[in-house]
Amino acid sequence: MTNSRRAVFLDHPSLDLGDLDLGPLRDCFDDLQLFAQTTPEQVIERLKGTTVAISNKILINADAIAASPDLKLILITATGTNNVDLAAARAHGVTVCNCQGYGTPSVAQHTIMLLLNLATRLADYQKAVGEGRWQQAKQFCLLDYPIVELQGKTLGLLGHGELGGAVARLAEAFGMRVLLGQIPGRPARPDRLPLDQLLPQVDALTLHCPLNEHTRHFIGARELASMKPGAFVVNTARGGLIDEQALADALRNGHLGGAATDVLSVEPPTAGNPLLAADIPRLIVTPHNAWGSREARQRIVGQLTENAQAYFSGTALRVVS
Repeated sequence: MTNSRRAVFLDHPSLDLGDLDLGPLRDCFDDLQLFAQTTPEQVIERLKGTTVAISNKILINADAIAASPDLKLILITATGTNNVDLAAARAHGVTVCNCQGYGTPSVAQHTIMLLLNLATRLADYQKAVGEGRWQQAKQFCLLDYPIVELQGKTLGLLGHGELGGAVARLAEAFGMRVLLGQIPGRPARPDRLPLDQLLPQVDALTLHCPLNEHTRHFIGARELASMKPGAFVVNTARGGLIDEQALADALRNGHLGGAATDVLSVEPPTAGNPLLAADIPRLIVTPHNAWGSREARQRIVGQLTENAQAYFSGTALRVVS
């Protein structure tokens, strides 16, 4: 017999860096075991006798679910569900819950931070100071790189849910005009512009939509070429939304004013990713950390706690399967 409320967290450091309060989550279970990392070969063994599995990115596939008769609940410490075989979970009566909306303030400010860095050429000026070029200047300031004001510029948003809405509000605080774009695969709406109408109008484009069969590489060479010369592109959603080679080419040929991405098509990135080449100008890459403020991660702990408590009380929350 399994302990009625035994839980394992398969990749605990993906959420907690030792700076979070896990007390409320621990209180949900008779026993909570934390693992720093779990290999694919270790999943079945670690789920043995377990009622609740907690995972961020560790794959819980059909074989693992079938081999875990005591498993009743899977808690995903993120919104995306691609690390769990949802069909297998349903077939075996395993409830799957995710977390939602926890990172909105963190990702929204990261998005605007990237856009501000592009507009002010911060990386270039920081590098210039580090190389001693300001110290050698013949006047009090260094103005080698064009600085762009966001006020009066047009921002195109692809994805206007909770996160996109938060980015829109921040952009409007800087005096930007916001236009909303139509996401492929979704019903047309009168307040959403088709891509071929949106892209030529915007000075900056930010992405906040999911990756699926309709949106994979939906920003490619043709779309980038249709944007204004000098426009900015910021992606804090999913790497596969943009054709990475096309983006690298658009930066190299000088059409875009700059781009920034917090996500790549394969993470951690593999050798040969087009956006990791050393010769791409005006590109900022951050390591998928837009979501990772301590406050956002503590919100995940709170939602995990709510999800577990709700399940045990018979009224499950944030159920995805």
